[in-house]
Parts: sequence; structure tokens; C-alpha cells
Amino acid sequence: MRKILVISLLLLSFNVWAQNDSVSVRIIVNTETPVDSGFVYVAGNQPQLGGWHPGRAALHRVDNLKWELECKFKEGTAIEFKFTRGVWEAEAVDSNNNIPANYSLTAINDTILEYNIHAWRDEVENIEVFEGQITGKVEYLRNLQYDVLLPRDVIIWLPPGYDSSNERYPVLYMHDGQNMVDPATTPFGVDWQIDEAADSLIRSGEINPFIMVGVYNSRTRNSDYRNCDTGFVYVKFLAEVLKPKIDSLYRTKPEPEYTFNGGSSMGGIISLMVAWERSDVFGGALCFSPAFKISRIDYVTPVSQYSGKKKNLKLFIANGGIELEARLQPGIDEMVATLKGKGFVEGENLMYKKYPEDRHTESDWAKRIPEALNFIFGKRK
Repeated sequence: MRKILVISLLLLSFNVWAQNDSVSVRIIVNTETPVDSGFVYVAGNQPQLGGWHPGRAALHRVDNLKWELECKFKEGTAIEFKFTRGVWEAEAVDSNNNIPANYSLTAINDTILEYNIHAWRDEVENIEVFEGQITGKVEYLRNLQYDVLLPRDVIIWLPPGYDSSNERYPVLYMHDGQNMVDPATTPFGVDWQIDEAADSLIRSGEINPFIMVGVYNSRTRNSDYRNCDTGFVYVKFLAEVLKPKIDSLYRTKPEPEYTFNGGSSMGGIISLMVAWERSDVFGGALCFSPAFKISRIDYVTPVSQYSGKKKNLKLFIANGGIELEARLQPGIDEMVATLKGKGFVEGENLMYKKYPEDRHTESDWAKRIPEALNFIFGKRK
């Protein structure tokens, strides 16, 4: 009989004037039993934290039970991370034997984070291990590369009835595509469950059938998904490379009014940016918990400074209210107000929803998928 597992967190934060806008974050991990072979790793959203790779950012072994890592970040950087023993199958689990939500911190002051980890996923009896659970038919494009972007895979989900008809379909492009429909490929063990939601809504006749294209991320996700040089290359890749390829391989409706994209967090920024910058190709965006304006990230200002022709877009924006969600709120509020100032009308071409009890997790975003799909693909009476 295994003992109840506990992961406890002690957060000690102290104010030190950082030089050159640099903030030090020191991570300490205490394990209940020795990690005899291998190392303890941190997997997070910044390059110093491995870029969400489970075995890239190793902690330094202090002794058999203690591990440390110190990283420097620009002041105001939002970081998220988890711990592993090198693979996601050996991730630290919570007291209920479940995969926990990301730990998160905005690096404002020099900070010490100390964690006590009592067990790992591969050591726990009766833990739920996710295998491939895809509803519907999927196909893949492998190892696509363009310009400075790192190679990435693309998954294509086809709607029920695709093979038995000659119809053409709208297309939804999703960022962080490995999280889209398959829990076996997501780092967190929980996918967005868009396949189940779409399949159910299509079969019930509530929405029009559509094709879904998931673009996997890379370790340079933070620069791919924001308004910087690499981000604009990523936008060009979607509009001028990937979309024409998808249109050539599948029966799509290629016009902008049938072409959408979506994502969460940083993926929420790039979703709006793709639609805004290339409204000649994309007709709208689904933005879940978008980091529109936080720390050194700002896509509100470019939108507010736009003075051209009104954008013919449909925009869905939703966020929660707990932890990181609360820190994203000011930027979301500012973006919604900016969009309304540009002629967007809530309930028509703009839908904004706030869910105060939601967190910054795939499971909470999954709950909002049906409403978002209804907004862009719903059958209008």
C-alpha cells in the first residue's frame, strides 16, 4: 500500500535591486527518496527552463535528496514550469496522483522557490496514464520547416463524413497543435478535447463541419508566438506556406471568411496577430487566456495604432480569473476596449467571456471550446 503523496511548496521572496533589469530565480527541489540514476529536470516556458522539453534543463545535484538551479530572467518575465526525471512519464504528481497544473511566477524580484516532491508519476500505482484517445480521423505532415523557424509537425483532423462526400470545408488552424486532440502528445496529459467537442456538435447539427489543423510548437515558442521578427516569420509561414499546402491536399473553402485560427496564452496573442496582420487570408481568431499585454509583451499598442480599413474579422476572447489569469486581465481588458474602439461589436463580430473560477490550464480551456466553435461555425437560424 503506497502512502498518500504530497507535493508542498515553500515560496520565499525577497526584494533585491536587480542590475540591468535582470532577476534571479533560484529553484530548490527536495526529494523524499534519492534519485539514484539520472537527474531532476525543470520543464518550462522559457529557454532557461528547457522550452517545455522534459529532459533538457537539469538541476544541479547538491546531495542525494536536494537539487538546485538558478536562472536569470528579464524583470517581469512570466514563467511556468513543472518537474520531471527526464521524461513526461516520470513527472512529479500531486497529492491525488494527478498531473498538477503548471507552477507559475512573474519574475519581479530575486526569488527563491523551494519544492518538496515525494513521488513521481512512474512510481505511483493506479495513476491514470493517457494513451492516444483521438475521436475521428487524423493525418500528419511531418517536419515542416520555413526560414528561421524550427521544424515542426502538423496534425490534420478531418470531420465526420469527409471521406464519403465531395463537400468543401472551413478550416480552423490551432497553435500548440500537439495539445489539440491527443493527450498522448501533450506535455500535460490533458488535451483541449476539441475533437470530441467538434464531433459531437457536428453530428448533432449544431455547427457546420470543418477541418482542423494543429501546428506543433517548438522550443522557440515564446518568440514564434509574439510580435517580434520570428513571430512575423511564423505568420508568413501560416499564410503563405502551410495554408496553401492544406488547400492543395484537402477539400477546403479557402476564402478568409472560412479560415480561422486559435490558441491559448502566448498562442492567444499569435491567434489575434495572425488574423489582424493577414486578414486577407484569415477571417478570425479564438483567443483563450491571451497574453495581449503583460511585462514586455504588448500587442495592444499595434492594434490601437492601426488606422486602415476596418478589419472584417470574427474574434472570440475568453479568460479565467485565478493566478496567472488575473495577471493577464488588464491586457485583455485593454485589448477588448481597443477592438470596440475599432468598430467591433460584442455579440456580432466580437465575443468576450470571463470565467472567474477558471485557471490557466488545458482542462479549463477545453470547457470553453463548444462555445467558441459555435461562435465561428454555428448554424445561424
